[in-house]
Amino acid sequence: MNRPIVIAAGGTGGHFFPAEALATELAARGHDLVLMTDRRAGKRSTGVFRDRPQYVLDGTGVAGKGISAKLHGVAALLRGAWAARGLHRQLNPVAVIGFGGYPSVPPILGSRFVSGAHRPLVILHEGNAVLGQANALLARFATAIATSYPTVARLPLGLRASLTGMPVRPEIEALLAEDYAPPGDAIHLLVWGGSLGARIFSTIIPASLALLPAGFRARLHVTQQVHEKDLDEVRTAYAKAGITCELAPFFSDVASLLKKAHLVIGRAGGSSIAELTIAGRPSILVPLPIAASDEQGANATQLVDEGGAWMFRQDALTPDSLSDFLAGLLNDPDRLATAAKAARAFARAHSARLLADLVEARISDYRSSLS
Repeated sequence: MNRPIVIAAGGTGGHFFPAEALATELAARGHDLVLMTDRRAGKRSTGVFRDRPQYVLDGTGVAGKGISAKLHGVAALLRGAWAARGLHRQLNPVAVIGFGGYPSVPPILGSRFVSGAHRPLVILHEGNAVLGQANALLARFATAIATSYPTVARLPLGLRASLTGMPVRPEIEALLAEDYAPPGDAIHLLVWGGSLGARIFSTIIPASLALLPAGFRARLHVTQQVHEKDLDEVRTAYAKAGITCELAPFFSDVASLLKKAHLVIGRAGGSSIAELTIAGRPSILVPLPIAASDEQGANATQLVDEGGAWMFRQDALTPDSLSDFLAGLLNDPDRLATAAKAARAFARAHSARLLADLVEARISDYRSSLS
């Protein structure tokens, strides 16, 4: 019987979507898969893991917390790692693939408590331009690390790093075939990230758009991810400004929204950057200001340097500053088209396939070392 591959991922979609994309590719190649995830994410009832073994482990983040919360977090991670140890001994996986964040810590730490030929190899995927804290902790155990950016800060010396890009869902990958068309009679603006720490968008962006000239406001069609508590307030603000909008806490068909978007405003997580570049869409990026290592700032900087986006730091994001900048962009469709082309040029296509190739190569090497 083939030894399975454990996928260690959870938390937000930014960590889970690339894991799911890789799992889909590995499943198509005939590999047996197991998901180890966290309580925040929980078991999956849809997608590639729906009918495959899933295990929910204890764990919580510790970055940026006080001493007491850190101690509780470390204790939870150790409980999860001990539970993972038992699962590894039962399942006998050939590899554990971690996608960063605290949900990857218990499965990988737990694998280190297994000895001899039954100890699985560890492969990490880093989605940001700065090595995350969880991956920095786990890198000492890794056979290889796959990166999403050509340059990644804080990579340990001597670790074999391979540029694979960020795996995206198949429906996003299909956007590689879609060309960008600058705005015409309608201007489609996509604003995402509202339910994951970007509630500031619920006030700043409607206020910014309300300051635009009436001609622009009449052409705008805004699709915005908005925290549930802010829906009525944001809807009222757009109605007063005469702006057509579609608001929701979550949009499931992101590919369709990207396909019609002329401009995107959002955070700069690794998955978001990957989706924007695959789609070839210009964007205004507002990095999450509380990120421990400013990894979103580093992500955004690489795309901005290539000409595919513009960046606002959150403390500089005001209705006046954003409105003035948007007016300039919307008055210059060629500038949007140039940024769209640069974003597409920054994309790394078929990343799930490249990462699966890396996994299979390392497993082959591992099996050869055991024979």
